Amino acid sequence: MKKLLLICLIPSFILSCGTSSKSTASSTAEKVEMANPTEFASTITSAELKEMLYKYASDEFEGRETGEKGQKMAVQYLKEQYKSMGISTPLGGDDYFQEVPLEKQKIAEAQITVNGKAFKSFEDHMVLAVSKSMGFSVNDIVYVGYGIDAENYSDYKNVDVKGKMVLAKSGEPKDEAGNYVTSGTSEDTKWTNGRQAISSKRDAAKDNGAKGLLLMDSALFNRYAPIFQRQAESGTSGRLSLKDGSEGMAMLLINESLAKALHPSILENDTPTVLNTKLDLAIENKSESITSENVVAYIKGSEKPDEIVVISAHLDHEGIKNGEVYNGADDDGSGTIAILEIAEAFKMAEKAGSGPKRSVLFLHVTGEEKGLLGSRHYTDNDPIFPLENTVADLNIDMIGRIDPERKEGDRNYIYLIGSDKLSSDLHNISEEVNNKYTNVELDYTYNDENDPNRFYYRSDHYNFAKNNIPVIFYFNGTHADYHKPSDTPDKIEYDLLENRAKLVFHTAWEIANRDQRIVVDKATE
Repeated sequence: MKKLLLICLIPSFILSCGTSSKSTASSTAEKVEMANPTEFASTITSAELKEMLYKYASDEFEGRETGEKGQKMAVQYLKEQYKSMGISTPLGGDDYFQEVPLEKQKIAEAQITVNGKAFKSFEDHMVLAVSKSMGFSVNDIVYVGYGIDAENYSDYKNVDVKGKMVLAKSGEPKDEAGNYVTSGTSEDTKWTNGRQAISSKRDAAKDNGAKGLLLMDSALFNRYAPIFQRQAESGTSGRLSLKDGSEGMAMLLINESLAKALHPSILENDTPTVLNTKLDLAIENKSESITSENVVAYIKGSEKPDEIVVISAHLDHEGIKNGEVYNGADDDGSGTIAILEIAEAFKMAEKAGSGPKRSVLFLHVTGEEKGLLGSRHYTDNDPIFPLENTVADLNIDMIGRIDPERKEGDRNYIYLIGSDKLSSDLHNISEEVNNKYTNVELDYTYNDENDPNRFYYRSDHYNFAKNNIPVIFYFNGTHADYHKPSDTPDKIEYDLLENRAKLVFHTAWEIANRDQRIVVDKATE
């Protein structure tokens, strides 16, 4: 699972409307006249999970850092596992790899003048995102207040920013009760939550057609400017971003001094307006192109092959730091290996003449730790199967341990996130399947978009959810070894890993085999 990091290229929201029809109150009432799935679920065993995870999370794989040697070894290992099981690839032939074009970023520096006055890199501004070198002059900057574009509040309403430079400021307005206007609560939202606010406001500007965003956030600027300057001087960054084949949008973080030069009343005035201010901007992009891979395998549906059920997990981790291997056994070796066992169970069913009615895609994504890059490439740039045909995404990220902060409840639990956000059907299926087959304690503690931990936004299901594809995120919670070299396979609770994997299998089985496709009855616009 990725930490909440400042990332250079933020995913754009491409929203697609889900289907709508009468929801079924009891999804599992539609019984599938097929073999009992427990027969195939029994092939998911703690012994096999343990054997594979000790290999996958070993020092040999060097922490599986995106684009590096260990990650290349990891994708080859996954490919060989699918080939040995006789599970094919949707890409055809022997090609199990969906290439993900990335950039290894070096800190770009900008030259900026406002009405002829020069402002300095790292003292007044710093570049967060740029897809190519650029230089231009503009005389009309569009000020959009807080830069928010939400369902119940928008600074972009009746404002044309297409092809324009946009200026916004940090924060979010509050109502008379002191609650944020987008949520109606006092808890931080995605528009105010520091680093996530950067991505949200960039998304809003990009979705409205802006060619660049200048975001005033003095607190974050003061925090990150010295770090960016050191990285620029050393010629290193370590950050990766996704190349989407477009020109993208430039984004700069600026301080109060530069913001006031552009709009003297920015602190007091929230009203969007066109500023008659001359801005000269030049940015040199110094990034280096690299390639990583998603691993894709699938079992074709017997009756509804064009409808796709996705089971996903991220294959990458943190690599080697200061000579220590970050093995990532729980994060996310546990999810990766669980998918292999789930795939084997579906393959056994197919061999027995009980293959799934809908196609099942086993999707191992790269670059999750770098900003959900592999899953974003799949959903936003190169969906192998059309998103409108994608029924659901069951995403597995860390399911091998016990949360030490969870003081009450059965050890045989799992945190579920997102199951009820877009589809009542999916939530009902999840509950009923668990009651029938696995009896895992389903814990919804973090099933809240406004939870301070922001888990709903921090794993690969989110790139499906933002496209109105129903999701379930399976997660055991963090622990003392999270993102540390001590996240090793000897600490995995393999009996829990087995039962949680079986829960995902049974849920996927029901979704793939029920007569009617699950209904998206809570789609966002």
